[in-house]
Amino acid sequence: MLSGNYLVTGAAGQMGTFALMRLRNLPNIYVRAVYHKKKPNIFADNISYLQADLRNPDDCKKIVDDIDYVLMFAGILSTAPVMAKNPVSHITENMIMNAQMLEASYFAGVRKFLWLSSTTGYPMLDKDLTEEDMFYGDPPDTYFSVGWMSRYTEILCRMYATKLKNPITVIILRPTTIYSEYESFNFETAHVLPATVRKVVERQSPIEIWGTGDNRRDFIYADDVLDACLLALKRVNGFDVFNISYGKDYSVNEILKIILELDDYMDAQIVYNTSKPSAINSRDINCIKAEKFLGFKAKTTIKEGIHRMISWYKKNPINDEKI
Repeated sequence: MLSGNYLVTGAAGQMGTFALMRLRNLPNIYVRAVYHKKKPNIFADNISYLQADLRNPDDCKKIVDDIDYVLMFAGILSTAPVMAKNPVSHITENMIMNAQMLEASYFAGVRKFLWLSSTTGYPMLDKDLTEEDMFYGDPPDTYFSVGWMSRYTEILCRMYATKLKNPITVIILRPTTIYSEYESFNFETAHVLPATVRKVVERQSPIEIWGTGDNRRDFIYADDVLDACLLALKRVNGFDVFNISYGKDYSVNEILKIILELDDYMDAQIVYNTSKPSAINSRDINCIKAEKFLGFKAKTTIKEGIHRMISWYKKNPINDEKI
């Protein structure tokens, strides 16, 4: 682990939570945990907490002061329910936050800036997608807005790392669908996996699935993504981009079957609502570069990760009216 001052934005989210758990109480490491509304619940002597709005340029400048390494995990979720309700607002706000944090980090002289992009920007190509394929054609229509947002932020990242005087190291990771027990279980914002876990644990009847359930996803556990982040911070200088995935995809129906079996809800009634929006099938993501250069390999199986989500949610049920 690199010694120095770390900034973790989105510190109350799933990636931020795992980062704080990993960095807490480590010698020669100081962590500034930045949150917007929900305060992190991971505490340690080497972690300080700061509330900030990354849409405000002055807040961005304030939080990067004396920082060596930025883990840019803040952002507004671009899930199917969010995009169905308002397909534009989260694009604008994410662009503002990403652009202002890059600018503030550059002028503050941070050593390394790591940003989580996504695979939504990839076009539909009949091949395993490597890092070089991102800009070969438009993203699919379902992901057009969020895909181009990711692409443009990547261009900004490359600019600060390669096109300016006194460039900084900027690292881009493109993970597939991240999941964990620390993500949103609120039906208005949740991805399909936590939403389905919640429906099963609450014994909803019938359980409604958006679409046909045949669309597939490569789900990767958040702590595995953090492994890739820390490996990249240690090994990359300059500018680089890496695909990050579990390496196997599952249909929504297969995920539902796993959840039902793990929580022993085998008599559940299932209904499919094809009028609701659903994501496209995952593309085949090639992660050879991350394996070779970073030594990265996801270690958490889908059953192990889902079991943790079920156990956590049973101890921490939510009430949407209180959110």
